[in-house]
Amino acid sequence: MARKKSGTPHAIFFFLGVCAAGLAVWVTGCDKLTSKFRSLTRSHTTKERTGPRKPQHAAAGPQLAIILDDLGSDSGAAEAIFAFHKPLTLSVLPFHAHSAEIAEEAKSNGYEVMLHLPMQAVGNETPEAQQLYSGMSESDLRRTVEEMLKSVPAASGVNNHEGSLATTDEKLMTELMLLLKQRGLFFIDSRTTVATVAFDSAEKAGVRRGFRNVPFLDDVQQAPAIEKQLELAIQGAKEKGWAIAIGHPHPETLQALKVMLPRVEAQGVQLVFVSEVVR
Repeated sequence: MARKKSGTPHAIFFFLGVCAAGLAVWVTGCDKLTSKFRSLTRSHTTKERTGPRKPQHAAAGPQLAIILDDLGSDSGAAEAIFAFHKPLTLSVLPFHAHSAEIAEEAKSNGYEVMLHLPMQAVGNETPEAQQLYSGMSESDLRRTVEEMLKSVPAASGVNNHEGSLATTDEKLMTELMLLLKQRGLFFIDSRTTVATVAFDSAEKAGVRRGFRNVPFLDDVQQAPAIEKQLELAIQGAKEKGWAIAIGHPHPETLQALKVMLPRVEAQGVQLVFVSEVVR
């Protein structure tokens, strides 16, 4: 009887030891599987698209912001802009075939997006399906702008498309700026007329704002001419401390940008998103 009683604890200890060893092997195996899973996850995320290359340090010198207008119909033009990997600002027209798609893809890949807000012009330009026009009611303005923002869901700011008449209407611009203030959006005056009151209205409403202060890049759609305009924009940034330039995704403009963008920082000018030069 004494031998049977003394042998029982040894059997229990042996059994517990076997269980502990088995548990250690199981935990080690789980750790290896977890480590392998994490490694696979990291390798997958590194394959995602690289966004625009941003400067590592804040600019101590002049800054140049380039807005590319009229996006929304051609997704290929947007892809060409993404391939530059530079901080360019995309301004997207509402209600076009690829408006939302381009805006969302640009935002997800680190680019800045604006609503290119159609406004009434003096001349005979073909208007967009919806636009702001002189004399429209405040309720119509609010409804129109909110629908446009839904069409360009990633917009953090607004600039006018055409608008040589609408931007001279102080009442209309005041009502627009109050709406933008409520939405936390900044405004860039494309300055399609010298009679514009849009910037002043934004200032009075307390909206973060800016304006195009160098010539349009591609009024002449030839690559050499556009390169010269880009040189003027670089010089404008040097002289004024900052510049906002506006162009369009024409093939000639994209070709000129391919040549000129590497020269911007080489000339001591930092390329930035337009939100970085508004005030």
